[in-house]
Amino acid sequence: MSGKRVATLPPDLREAAPHDGAAVVPRSAEAEFADVLADVLHLDRVAADSHFFDDLGADSLMMAHFCARVRKRADLPAVSMRDVYAHPTAGALASALAPPAPSSPTADPSPAKSLPVAAPSAGRDSAPAPPAPTGRARYRVCGALQLLSFVAYSCLIASITVRGYEWISAGSGVLSGYLRSVVFGAGALLGLSVLPIATKWVLVGRWRPQEIRIWSLAYVRFWIVRTLVRADPLVLFAGSPLYTLYLRALGARIGKGVVIFSRNVPLCTDLLTVGDSSVVRKDSFLSCYRAHDGLIQTGTVTLGRDVVVAEASVLDIGTSMGDGARLAHASALHRGQSVPAGEHWHGSPAEPAGAEYQVVGAVVCGTLRRAVHSGTQLLSALLVYLPLAVGGLGMLLAGAPQLSAVLDPGPSVLTTWAFYRDTLAASFVLLFVIVPLAFLLLATVPRLLSRTIRPDKVYPLYGFHYGVHRAITLLTNRRFLTRLFGDSSGIVPYLRLLGYDLSRVEQTGSNFGTEVKHETPYLSLVGTGTMVADGLSINNAEFSSTSFRVSRAAIGAHSFLGNRIAFPARSRVGDNCLLATKVMVPVDGRTREGVGLLGSPSFEIPRSVRRDSSFDRMKSGETLRSGLAAKNRHNAASMGLYLLVRWFYAFVVTLVMSGAAELYTSVGASAVALGNVLLVVVSAGYFVLVERLVTVFHAPGPLFCSIYDPRFWRRERFWKVPSETYLQIFNGTPFKSLVWRSLGVRIGREVFDDGCYLTERTMVTIGDHATLNAGSVVQCHSQEDGTFKSATTTIGSHCTLGVGAFVHYGVTIDDGAALAPDSFLMKGESVPRNALWGGNPARQIRPGSARSEEAAR
Repeated sequence: MSGKRVATLPPDLREAAPHDGAAVVPRSAEAEFADVLADVLHLDRVAADSHFFDDLGADSLMMAHFCARVRKRADLPAVSMRDVYAHPTAGALASALAPPAPSSPTADPSPAKSLPVAAPSAGRDSAPAPPAPTGRARYRVCGALQLLSFVAYSCLIASITVRGYEWISAGSGVLSGYLRSVVFGAGALLGLSVLPIATKWVLVGRWRPQEIRIWSLAYVRFWIVRTLVRADPLVLFAGSPLYTLYLRALGARIGKGVVIFSRNVPLCTDLLTVGDSSVVRKDSFLSCYRAHDGLIQTGTVTLGRDVVVAEASVLDIGTSMGDGARLAHASALHRGQSVPAGEHWHGSPAEPAGAEYQVVGAVVCGTLRRAVHSGTQLLSALLVYLPLAVGGLGMLLAGAPQLSAVLDPGPSVLTTWAFYRDTLAASFVLLFVIVPLAFLLLATVPRLLSRTIRPDKVYPLYGFHYGVHRAITLLTNRRFLTRLFGDSSGIVPYLRLLGYDLSRVEQTGSNFGTEVKHETPYLSLVGTGTMVADGLSINNAEFSSTSFRVSRAAIGAHSFLGNRIAFPARSRVGDNCLLATKVMVPVDGRTREGVGLLGSPSFEIPRSVRRDSSFDRMKSGETLRSGLAAKNRHNAASMGLYLLVRWFYAFVVTLVMSGAAELYTSVGASAVALGNVLLVVVSAGYFVLVERLVTVFHAPGPLFCSIYDPRFWRRERFWKVPSETYLQIFNGTPFKSLVWRSLGVRIGREVFDDGCYLTERTMVTIGDHATLNAGSVVQCHSQEDGTFKSATTTIGSHCTLGVGAFVHYGVTIDDGAALAPDSFLMKGESVPRNALWGGNPARQIRPGSARSEEAAR
């Protein structure tokens, strides 16, 4: 979205006016800015009309240091990176930040002063802070109770599984075994679906706005409910009426015809209200809770009728949207924000947009169609998928007698060489035979299915075409294969195999990262010479509450896309563009070409700076050919290690479960439960060891080099070979900090991590009692075109990273500071003690207020 309008923000989110009467910009501000910049750039002097980037060769990292220096000066106004890009000379910056001339008493108030302001929420969305924690003992007791809860749940699942499998095995003949599998599957699905609902109502009852001290007994109840609710098999039906039915059973007030595609499950469902015919698209957060400085804060999220929340958006607690309101992709509503009925907002934090956010038109999609679709999904699961899972286990045991022998009485087969030989062979078949067969599946079935869907045609949800579209999406987004081929030359033929239109590829060996996803590969075009970092999500499909359509999404040639970008089909971005990390890709206005785009809503920045051209000599000719050949050899070895690690992991898993099966013959179902618990511990230990081995000689550290430098190739190996999936099970527990510490993170005491991701563990320092929310990222590197840069990041004690916040490299966040939800803290920034920052790019909202403001609320 585009257009310049003044936003109406809640009081705790409005940027502090640097000259609100307390300080006056000195008459020599222009000279003072020039002197500070000269010191940062190590120059003798800087002219007032010298362009920061074009004339002086500065980059965003240098200008971030400039902003930090200026903020420490009481005689100068605070400067943000947005100010720097909008006014790229010392003279223009001083003029723009000069205080307005005093107005006469009869003069009309300025638009900013006349705007209404949302009042701080009270009563409903806040409660008196609980008493302070009793100390480290509470932390340890919480971890022990969480461990006991996990063991109890494992015992329950193991008992049901063992009894069910024994009953199925007792059947005579294939038909009997199949029917028993269906009956058992139906019972298991029903039980696993009802258990989280029942647990929520027993342990919590109805959620209400409150604050829960982390590591307290109340938090243990919160964590148990959160874990079970998000592990419910009905979460796999996101986008289906079954999913909204599940949320209603948990207490959410959801109207007719609502569709929620995001798998980030709302937790405090009693505080969620969604009006009729609204739609929440994928990768969005509306959890109705957040963590802040040692507290879980719950609050309302209210959506009216016919509301659209687009992809990768974040709705904080205490937010609302009126009937017919629209929130664009990569946007956020911060606490206290409310979108009036019928208005279209965008940005982070959101503000009124200058154009409408168009959505696909509505079609007839009645109750009968939704009911039939839900019934079909359930029948498919009960009659096909669950029996196949049970039958697949039976086939595995039958095909490997040494594996099934562990269940037989008599001498232990675990002491025989034949058992380990057969287990290793079975693991090899599982990985190196089945995975290649997947290529044949991916190259044929989705391509044939795609012929039934016409681009730009509107189809109703929950019909034949919708089922085909979902099948294509699920089949062609295989994270295992994308990670295998990403960050290497192999990703180009792989994406072409899936159906991408990649034009004439200029192979760089890093054309795409290890995380690329789409909704249909057959309408995804990437121009020649373009490079893409991790986290690209191509949103080819647009959804309303009744319909969808798929459209061509075209990424221009000779461009670079940073991390975590949601790229819509209606993009207004052409060739030769730099799209910064977490940028909101514009979907209206003129087509942008030859520029950089930063922020949400996005604004133009230089396409490149002098520092990023340091290694241009390595991008062509013989230098490129020799460098690319050497990189390909190194990447091929990394891919081999990736497969070898997974092969041996499959072998380790088989050994653990075989040991559990061996014990089962003597101690019963508790052995299987022990195996499940042991599997979690072994998995964590295994991948911690793998990561340590990968980095034993070359630990990640500060770096500035070409992508054809062996040091960068070793960093790519570090990203590829280990795994991070196992970390998710430790979210919200004291054990997450133990794992981070074992991976090399310098982490303090009693840190709460609800789902943060650290890209380079040894380059991050986190202080005591820090709070890291779900979806937050600390990334200690950046890649732009052929240049790679990385530096350490430090997060102080009692700091908070909001939901979906992104922290770049070379950043320092001082003690007690907080970063608002969905914010992007750019490289080199320095956040002062106790300050509250927010936005994309993040800027100071209020100095020294992060903790006091929240405590007052």
